Amino acid sequence: MVKKTDLVDTLIHQGQRKRLVDELRKKGIQSPAVLQAMGTVPRQWFFPKDFEHFIYRDAAFPIDHGQTISQPYTVAYQTELLGLKSGDKVLEIGTGSGYQAAILLAMGVQVYSVEYILPLLQKASGIFKALGAEIQLFHGDGTLGLPSFAPFDAIVVTAGAPAVPETYVKQLAIGGRLVIPVGDNTEDLKMMRITKISETQTKSEVLQDCKFVPLKGSHGWK
Repeated sequence: MVKKTDLVDTLIHQGQRKRLVDELRKKGIQSPAVLQAMGTVPRQWFFPKDFEHFIYRDAAFPIDHGQTISQPYTVAYQTELLGLKSGDKVLEIGTGSGYQAAILLAMGVQVYSVEYILPLLQKASGIFKALGAEIQLFHGDGTLGLPSFAPFDAIVVTAGAPAVPETYVKQLAIGGRLVIPVGDNTEDLKMMRITKISETQTKSEVLQDCKFVPLKGSHGWK
């Protein structure tokens, strides 16, 4: 069980986070709100103890069950692409460590997050409960989204998909944005942003190359 007293944020951590934000800015992250969130959320709360000397390195690191905590640049980049405003309703596919969800919470949005691997969800849930954070966590097949809670202003997928699941597009509000890595294999993915123009029309943008763990579920990798 995680206690609030376990969640330490020292002056050293805060200084490392400031340097990380400076690095992200140099790499092209422009949104003041995203940079502020990245500078506010302590990554060490979600980071594996085995790699604690690398908490604020701009790199992905392995966590349990063959998953990863995403590179901070990737977290910032996906968040920036969502074009969020305070109060938006956001669906995250792949809770993982909980770090991306914490960044979204720091952006002042309503967060719904689905995780396929139960122990990961339970661990992240323990951290959020200790913080008293308001977040809706669900265990299940994230490729199905959360139709009973739709529509969403934004959906972010933190795993690589072989194609864009139509379920996500259906669950977007008009004007909503879906940010998802897509490709023929998880080593050769493209970040995509899909904006829902109307019930029958979308706008698709193919953006940066990226690498992610595979999206699991009925519309993910078999």
